[in-house]
Amino acid sequence: MKTTRFYIVMSCLLGMTSIGQAQKFAYIDSDYVLLHMPEYADAQKELNQMAIDWQVEVETKLESVERMELAYRAERILLTAEMRAKRESEITTKRQEARALQREKFGVEGELFQRRQELIQPVQDLVFEELKDIASGSGYMVVFDKSNQSNMLYSNPKYDISDRLIKALGYVPGETTEGDDEEKEGEKSIMDKAKDVMDKGRESVNGAVRGGVEGLRPGGNTVKGGSKN
Repeated sequence: MKTTRFYIVMSCLLGMTSIGQAQKFAYIDSDYVLLHMPEYADAQKELNQMAIDWQVEVETKLESVERMELAYRAERILLTAEMRAKRESEITTKRQEARALQREKFGVEGELFQRRQELIQPVQDLVFEELKDIASGSGYMVVFDKSNQSNMLYSNPKYDISDRLIKALGYVPGETTEGDDEEKEGEKSIMDKAKDVMDKGRESVNGAVRGGVEGLRPGGNTVKGGSKN
């Protein structure tokens, strides 16, 4: 009887210990928290615009190489060996320059990555300091992050302290910095305009090359083909 009573008491104590330990853990959704911070939204907007501008620059260079290569293919039969070698060298050099620019801007240690570190790191540091104060004051042993490819398969909302962190940062939970539909449409139009510029340039290049090829065929009229474009 005493033995049975002893096991019952120990089981209760272990259960209470487990509950106490569970209360030492919490989690946040960092993506949700960052959506409440204007400084993060401003940084993302600046980074997105940089990425768009640089991508247009890279695409422009690559399309220039494509234009050179298509023109070369159309004229190759009329060129001497020396002229062909020169043109091929120019095309290779231009392509290498375009790829180098792409790595410089978008590479692992590229300018976009470095600029992101400069703009985003201070925001992340601010969030971490506030989170550290909350964890220290509440005695949390570990605070998990539900975002960033987390392996959390299940999370009890009871232990979500995201809103508490947002309040500590000086913001109101639920009042995010996500733009309205008009702002989103404006951002979309920027991307569309960049794409339209590149598409028009590509169509113009292809049209010019087709005209040049037609002019090289028997009975073709290069001047007439060019005037259409």
